[in-house]
Amino acid sequence: MQNDNILLAQLNPIVADIEYNYNKALEFLERAKKDNINLVVYPELFLLGYPPIDIIERYPLIVEENIKYLEKFAQQCSNIAVLIGFCEFNNLNKGKKYFNSVAYIKNCKIEKIMRKSLLPVYSEFSEGRYFESAPFDSQNRIIEFNNQKVGVVICEENWNDDTFFKKPMYQFDPVKILVEEQKPDFIINLSASPTRAKKEQLLNNMLSHCAKKYSTPILYVNQTGSTDCITFCGTSRVYDKNGELIARAKSFEEDYFVVTPYKSKINRIEPLPKGVEKTLNSQKEFTLDYDWDMERSYLTITNAIKDYFNKNGFKRAVLGLSGGLDSSCCAYLLACALGAQNVVGVSMPSKITSTQSKNDAKELAQNLGINFFEIPIKDMTDASKRTFDNVFEQIQEKWGEFRYSAPLTFDNIQARSRAMILWGISNEFSSTIPIATSDKSELYMGYATINGDMSGGFAPICDITKTKLFALARWMNKNAPIKNAIPEAVLLKPPGAELAINPKTGKPLLAEEALMPYEFLDEVIWRLENLQQTAQQMLKERFLYEKRHSITLEQKKAWLEKFAKRVQFAQFKWSIMPPGPIVDARSVVRAEYIQPITSKLKF
Repeated sequence: MQNDNILLAQLNPIVADIEYNYNKALEFLERAKKDNINLVVYPELFLLGYPPIDIIERYPLIVEENIKYLEKFAQQCSNIAVLIGFCEFNNLNKGKKYFNSVAYIKNCKIEKIMRKSLLPVYSEFSEGRYFESAPFDSQNRIIEFNNQKVGVVICEENWNDDTFFKKPMYQFDPVKILVEEQKPDFIINLSASPTRAKKEQLLNNMLSHCAKKYSTPILYVNQTGSTDCITFCGTSRVYDKNGELIARAKSFEEDYFVVTPYKSKINRIEPLPKGVEKTLNSQKEFTLDYDWDMERSYLTITNAIKDYFNKNGFKRAVLGLSGGLDSSCCAYLLACALGAQNVVGVSMPSKITSTQSKNDAKELAQNLGINFFEIPIKDMTDASKRTFDNVFEQIQEKWGEFRYSAPLTFDNIQARSRAMILWGISNEFSSTIPIATSDKSELYMGYATINGDMSGGFAPICDITKTKLFALARWMNKNAPIKNAIPEAVLLKPPGAELAINPKTGKPLLAEEALMPYEFLDEVIWRLENLQQTAQQMLKERFLYEKRHSITLEQKKAWLEKFAKRVQFAQFKWSIMPPGPIVDARSVVRAEYIQPITSKLKF
C-alpha cells in the first residue's frame, strides 16, 4: 500500500569514512522499509561526507570507494526510492575533476544522477575549488513520487532568490527555473548547511519565502554533527505552499524524521534552541543581550568537541585552569561534552598568581567533578630566565641597540612553561590532547601567547567574544547540566592573564588596562565583521559603550588605532591557531577567513 510518507534521514557522517556512512544510511533504509516508507532522502554528499575540502584531490581512491558503495547501496533499495548525495568523477574533457552529485535510486537501480550547479566559495565553503559547476537541467531534476512531480535541488541552489536577497550571488536561480519549467508538486532540498549566529533566522525566512512565492512546498534535509571547525545543526524541515513551517526535526542530533509535504499528524515540529525563535525577524545591530544565542552556542561548541574527539580517536582533554573566565568556560564545556572523568584541569601558579585565582581554579574543578592538580611553575620559569639572561647578554654585545627596553620575555616564559606541562601530560597519556583557551577578543588583539595559551589541539571558544563569554558562563551556570559550577568570583573578576605587574597600580595587569574595555572592543569586532566599517566610519558611529560611559573623541580614536595596529600584528598568530568551532555570524577561524600575514591593512 502506498503512502505519502517521506523519510528525511538527518544523519552525522564522517568525511572519507565511506563504509561508516554507508552503514548509517543502510540502518535508516532498513527501518524505512519496515515502516512502509516510499522515499528516503539523505543529505548532500552524504556517502563521502561534507566538507571533503582537498582530500578528494589528493586521494581520488576515496571517490572511487564512495561510488562502489553507492552501487552496493542501490542493491539494497528494493521496493523503495532513495535520494542520496555522493561525489562523482567528471569524465568530461574540461573542468574540475569532480561533481557534487545526487543519485536517485528506485527498485535497486540508479535511475538518475543530478549534479550541483551553484557551488559556494565564501565563508567556510570552498566547493568551487574541487567541484565542477554543472548546467542546470530542470527536466533532469524531476522524479516521480506517488503520481506527483518532485523537484530536486542541492543546498546552495535554493539560495539565490532575487526577491529575497538584495544582491543574488549567482547569474540564475535554479528554483525559479525548476518551478517555471516543470511546475513540481513540491521540492526537496538536500543540504549540508552549517550553523552560526543568525543562520537559522536567515534559513527559515528564505525557505518560507520561496515556498510561498511559488506556492510550492519545500522539504529540506540537513546533516548534523561536526567536521573540525564546522558544525551542522540538523533541523531538517518542511514548509507548505503558503510558506508555513509544518515540520521540523531535532537540533544538533540525528533524527529519523518522517514527514509529508502537506499538513499531517505525522509531521512533528521540534523546538529550536531556546531564544532563536524569538529573533527570526530581528534587525542587524550590536547588543550585549546574548540570551537568544546562548543555547545554540553551547550546543554548537559541545557538539564540535564531541565529534572532534570521537571522530579523531581522542578521549581525554587536559587544560590549564587559571581561575579566570576563559579556562573556566572551556573546562565547563569539556566536562559536558566528554564527561568530567575525561578532563584534567591543572593549576600552574607563578609568583604573580593571586591566592584568589588559585582558589577559584580549585573550586571550579570541584564543582565540575573533573580531575585537578596544582603544579607551581616557579622553578621552571626561574631556570629558564637564568638560561636566557646569559644568552641575552651575549646577543646584546652583537645587537645591543635592538633590545627592547621592556621585553615580554618573562611574561611569555610563564605561558610557555604551562603549555609544556600540558603537552607533557598529553604525550604521556594516550588519546589526550591539550586545550587552547583563547577567546575571540584576545585573538583579534593578539593578546595570547604563541606556544602558550594559544597552544593545544582544539580551541573551543576561539569564536566567542569576551562579553558573549561572560553571558555564556552565566547561562551555563543556570541552564546547562552542571548548575552553578563556575564560581561567582570568576564572573565578577576583571579579566587578566596575571603574567605582569601594572607599574601604575602595583597589581597584576588587567586585560582591559592593556587593551581597552571589552564592551567597546567587541563592538569594534562586530562592526568590522558584520558591517565592514572602517575606523573612520566607526569614529562617527555612537557605540553602545558611549551610551553607558562618557569618553572623549580622542580616547575613542586612540582605541580604534590600537585595534588596527594590533589586528595587523595578530595575523601570524591567527595562522597557527588550532581548530575550533565557528559560532558567530562571522569568524576569524581559518576555515572561514584567511588574510595574508604579509599585508598592510588600512583600517
